[in-house]
Amino acid sequence: MSVTAATFAAVFAVLYVGHSVGDHWVQTSPQSADKGKPGWGGRLADTRHVATLTATKLVLLLPVALLLGLHLSAAGLVAGLGVDAVTHWWADRRSTLAKLAKLLGQEGFYTLGTAAHPAAPVTAKGTPAAHLGTGAYALDQAWHHLWLLVAALLIATV
Repeated sequence: MSVTAATFAAVFAVLYVGHSVGDHWVQTSPQSADKGKPGWGGRLADTRHVATLTATKLVLLLPVALLLGLHLSAAGLVAGLGVDAVTHWWADRRSTLAKLAKLLGQEGFYTLGTAAHPAAPVTAKGTPAAHLGTGAYALDQAWHHLWLLVAALLIATV
């Protein structure tokens, strides 16, 4: 395996873990609730979320790079984390990802697990049933994973 391939693999693994930690543990409840709202309040909540998410990824990546002897350039870090941050911010505005899902014929999957879906989960009494996620969440995470791949490639090769 080449040094670049090993660097890419290590960087991707760290970004993936950093994404999970930053998106689920570091993100605050107000950021999560507000980032999709219209206007400046939503934009600012999304910006705060992406800032802490990006910081989480960097805080995890730097010691791993140091301990493993990965040679990462400042330009690669800025390019990779920058692309990741911009694409994460775009998707987390929610309406943008919903429009993309509709454009790509994924609207039915996007609404899966919500009251908007024809097969919305309900209890025997007809009230909304608890579930483990939605199609919107799955598409959101898949979008982020795609851009983590691009970010890792940039970080490893620039």
